[in-house]
Amino acid sequence: MTILITGGAGYIGSHTVYALLEQDPTCAVIIADNLSTGHRGAIHPKARFYELDIRDRAALDALFAKEQIDGVIHFAASSQVGESMAHPLKYYENNLGGTTTLLQAMTAAGVKYIVFSSTAAVYGEPRNIPIREDDPTVPTNCYGETKLAIERMLAWTDRAHGLRYAALRYFNAAGAHISGQIGEAHDPETHLIPLILQVPNGQRANISVFGDDYPTKDGTCVRDYIHVTDLADAHIRALQYLRNGGKSEVFNLGNGVGFTVKEVIEVARGITNHEIPATNAPRRDGDPAQLVASSEKARAVLGWNSCYDKLEKIVETAWNWHKSHPKGF
Repeated sequence: MTILITGGAGYIGSHTVYALLEQDPTCAVIIADNLSTGHRGAIHPKARFYELDIRDRAALDALFAKEQIDGVIHFAASSQVGESMAHPLKYYENNLGGTTTLLQAMTAAGVKYIVFSSTAAVYGEPRNIPIREDDPTVPTNCYGETKLAIERMLAWTDRAHGLRYAALRYFNAAGAHISGQIGEAHDPETHLIPLILQVPNGQRANISVFGDDYPTKDGTCVRDYIHVTDLADAHIRALQYLRNGGKSEVFNLGNGVGFTVKEVIEVARGITNHEIPATNAPRRDGDPAQLVASSEKARAVLGWNSCYDKLEKIVETAWNWHKSHPKGF
């Protein structure tokens, strides 16, 4: 089996490469990444790496001609909510444009299966907690809007060309590989847990809490944190599901438990044994008050279960990575 992972040098993509090769050492894993946000140091030594941009049709066609790809797991995208609000056209051009080119190359090469890295941001401000897959999708930021547009494009492509897909709408990816070999490294960093851990690492004096007047138990945003290795396993299961004849589907991925920003900071204080000062800052544009998943569909259809579902374990693995890699890769 030969699997192409776009964005395989990035955070979730690299963990999925590791998980694939841990589960099946005979699997041929191909990584396509332009390294705009990914890292050479995150590339598994047993994977075959192509430095290319998925918007480059000729490069994709050459890759599909050279490698006999059985399925694609698609992570390559811009993913910062704040940036998407300031630069929406970049997000349409990279996310929607890049995926369009990828699907064109896949259909031309006769590749029939794709697992798409979607997001809980497609829901916007949810009407129900926990969120189910059939709840309304009304994104409040451009990042979520581009991911929802891609989901719709996948559905039309399936109808026209029989390209089956699984769109995985996941919540807040966090943590690091249990071995400590790879972890989360963004520049600039925008995710809460690594930002918090920069304080005990001596890289910032305090952590900013964006908004303390949300309608939640302590006024700060509530999020569902899911370990990156559990996410990786779900992508692999979704591809197996498609290859076994499963129809195109959308799945939520989360632990079904929400934690406020203040609760995450408190857990990090205990794990790192550091006081981690926190200061209040204004709300950020496009941030919903609560995002918590119902993952019952993924559990029932994919047979997926989270192994690292405790926030303490998630923060512990993240801290193991960050304290030994304070500057990333």
